[in-house]
Formats: sequence, structure tokens, C-alpha cells
Amino acid sequence: MTESVTSSIDISAAQAAMASMYVPPEDRVLDPTKVDQSILDRMPQPTGWRMLILPYRGKSKTAGGLHLPDKVVEDGQLSTVVGYVMKQGPLCYQDEAKFPAGAWCKTGDWVIFARYAGSRFRIDGGEVRILNDDEILAVIGDPEDILSL
Repeated sequence: MTESVTSSIDISAAQAAMASMYVPPEDRVLDPTKVDQSILDRMPQPTGWRMLILPYRGKSKTAGGLHLPDKVVEDGQLSTVVGYVMKQGPLCYQDEAKFPAGAWCKTGDWVIFARYAGSRFRIDGGEVRILNDDEILAVIGDPEDILSL
């Protein structure tokens, strides 16, 4: 029976599909287009005017080809001021007196925030932050454009 099941599955296609979900370590660590809905569902849902931000981790390989230790990459994630907006609470940017021009960002945007903004907590695979809607400083197109201190 296992032979018939194994023969009906294209192993190379399955391996290629799995490999396509990962981004090479020398490239951007977070590729937002590859976030699985089940992972997103397991992340906390922000309440009120808060939003869930996934800080940018950066590359694990320098332009010169040196591989950075995991500790250095993790420390960079802790000190980053750039993140990806994963979720927004139901009251985000609803205060018309505070945000007369509308929302400053939306789910799926790369944003800049203050270094110590929000509440930090760890999940399997890294750190996430919950920030208030007014703690967003700017929206950017590519997190690689911003250099951390």
C-alpha cells in the first residue's frame, strides 16, 4: 500500500514546493508574500488601536560574503526600527480628531517606529511587537533601505 501512495506523489514537486517557501539566508529573512494563513491566525490579534508588527531581521550574510552568527542577526532584530504590519486592531486610525487625513499605514506595509516603542515578546522564530497606531513614524517601500545604528 505504501508503494502505491508513494508512487502517486511527485516527490520532486513536493520538495520544490517546500523549498519555494524559504528565502535564502543571504536574502531578506522575511518575505511577507510567504506568510502562511495558519501562522497569521496563530499570532495575537491586537485590540483597540494597537497593531502587530514583525520586526525586520536583516540578512545573515554581509555584502562581502561573511556569514553573521545567529546572535548578531537576533540582536539586530531587537534593535531594529523597521517592521512589517501583520495585523491591526479594530480601532486603528479610527480617531478622526487624531488622524484627520486618515490612516498612516495599513496591514502589509513596512514601517519605521521608535527604537523602544511598543511591547515586545518572543514567539517561535523571533520577536514581535504590539505598537499603538500613533507610534508609526513613516512608511517605507524596502526595509533594506534603512540602516540600523
